[in-house]
Amino acid sequence: MKLRPIDLLLTTLTAFLGLQLTLAAQTNAPLESIPAVHQNTAIIPISRTGISTNRQNLVLQRAKQSPGDYDIEFIGDSITQAWESNGSNVWNKFYGKRKVINMGVGGDRTQHVLWRFEHGQLDNIKAKVAVVMIGTNNSNKDEYSEADILQGVLAIVNQIRIRQPSTKIILMGIFPRGKTFSAQRGKILQVNEALARLDDGKNIFYLDIGPQLIQDDGSITQSMMKDYLHPGEAGYEIWADAMEPKLEQLLGE
Repeated sequence: MKLRPIDLLLTTLTAFLGLQLTLAAQTNAPLESIPAVHQNTAIIPISRTGISTNRQNLVLQRAKQSPGDYDIEFIGDSITQAWESNGSNVWNKFYGKRKVINMGVGGDRTQHVLWRFEHGQLDNIKAKVAVVMIGTNNSNKDEYSEADILQGVLAIVNQIRIRQPSTKIILMGIFPRGKTFSAQRGKILQVNEALARLDDGKNIFYLDIGPQLIQDDGSITQSMMKDYLHPGEAGYEIWADAMEPKLEQLLGE
């Protein structure tokens, strides 16, 4: 029997609490003194809540209403969603004559993408290429370690490979963010170093355009990213230009 995500979560939490109680009984120690077992929620599928479900539902419906073959599917968060706003001119230039679907949801973390997969995002969609850009929202503050974020992105890549075995993946390095150097940027760079190792030259192709989005002194300008997170049109042009040779190759153009 296939467990629903909420059932899986409740089962996991019950087992976790049972483990703590067992440890407390075995050591005669109070429960609060038992070290908490780390749980990486970046790999546990969960839905968005509140107003964010509007976009989540829209992209799910988009896939369900238009099944079939696609040249490219874009999977990610607000940076991917913004191909429809900041990057719309670039989108029309590069992808207007191709069959492309945008599965970007603003604010998504890795666990939210996994939830969408479980609820039909990739069902009946057969794309030649998947462009994956995800992870920046997991890098906020200290909620997730580098290893947590890496595992979240790995889970997404693995699910695409399972659900769409013939689809080639262009895995984007997580974009730099913030006006200048920071601990968060360092976290992202460490994750990217590990993501680069997924490139097998056959099914997964890693691409990092981060160095093209920053200045010589490491800063990010508002002309590139007005909020130091989401690229403007120039950033989307850089992104599209960088992918084009590989896309032409994978699409057989």
